[in-house]
Amino acid sequence: MLEAEMEKPPVKKRRRGIYLLPNLITTAALFAGFYGIVAATQGKFEQASVAIFIAMVLDALDGRVARMTNTQSEFGAEYDSLADMSSFGLAPALIMYEWSLSSLVDVGWHWGKLGWLAAFLYVASGALRLARFNTKASNTDKRYFQGLPSPAAAAVVVGFVWACFDNNIQGASVAVVSLFVIVFAGLMMVSNVSYYSFKDIDFHNKVPFVVMLVVVMIFVFASVDPPITLFGGFMIYALSGPVVSIIRRFKRRGRAG
Repeated sequence: MLEAEMEKPPVKKRRRGIYLLPNLITTAALFAGFYGIVAATQGKFEQASVAIFIAMVLDALDGRVARMTNTQSEFGAEYDSLADMSSFGLAPALIMYEWSLSSLVDVGWHWGKLGWLAAFLYVASGALRLARFNTKASNTDKRYFQGLPSPAAAAVVVGFVWACFDNNIQGASVAVVSLFVIVFAGLMMVSNVSYYSFKDIDFHNKVPFVVMLVVVMIFVFASVDPPITLFGGFMIYALSGPVVSIIRRFKRRGRAG
């Protein structure tokens, strides 16, 4: 009996691995963000902006693909968060700085310092936003985000760069506006303002005809002028949070009065 037990081969432990498909999409998003940084350093601001929007599309896909294929993992969640920090934190700040904020040094050394500090504020806000999201992901209402999502904040920043660059507006001529845009996007990320997440929309159910008409109109406007449409759409979304919060506050005061 003992001899038979001793002759049994040792049980091999299963090697831990990672799921390829969702992490491949995350890697592609990370690559797009990195390319955006490289393109910005070479003065290719249109390509840099487009790369960030491509990273946004890929970032939206990796989580959905993981859920559809039942390949969610802690590694994938952490990897996705790090990729988001690169694509939607560092990349937009560097693109905006290279295109516009760096020109503030021509006004004065203190203005130049304000330019890179504003870019750093955005980066730090992105890191804080992602850290807060990761720690509270399971305890929050899925219908709303607390603070502006980092991809939307990145879309506001690079959308502004792309819209101006596409219309031959030099970054130096709108440096003060750029300063406001990047500070606004950064502060909204770390704010307590609620933003609708669109996660409760059911694409399997029927919708009114007017909804389909709105979708068609969005495609039409996006085809006519993609930079203006994307920047305008995401800026409206970024402003919707504070506006809705103010309206709700006035309604509460009206009821209390």
